[in-house]
Amino acid sequence: MKKGIYATGRRKEAVARVWIKPKSKKDQSFNGKKPMEFFCREDLVQYSTEPLREVDLEDTVKLVVKTTGGGISGQAGAIRLGIARALVKFDPELRTALKKKGFLVRDPRSVERKKYGRPKARKRFQFSKR
Repeated sequence: MKKGIYATGRRKEAVARVWIKPKSKKDQSFNGKKPMEFFCREDLVQYSTEPLREVDLEDTVKLVVKTTGGGISGQAGAIRLGIARALVKFDPELRTALKKKGFLVRDPRSVERKKYGRPKARKRFQFSKR
């Protein structure tokens, strides 16, 4: 298991590729940076690594994450799903605990497309009576 266990997570336009390896040292890498350097917000770091805390594996596995597309919120959601999927491959017995908390469900919401004759998807230009 040189490369580790691989899984993909998606959210909005963001895609996260996640590798979980047995712990060699406490090291989490998000696009080559530490999680706090990558997100710059503690709540997104907590949100994205929540599946690890749920199954008490935060100190026993090493995370390597490569993420592209979308914004930081979408990337956090993609990382969260990728971590949960990789944990299930790592240990199939974790599936019930992760599924019960909703970590294995992809969030289907995405940005609604812009319609013609409008400035945004639903916003309308200002109506002028005269």
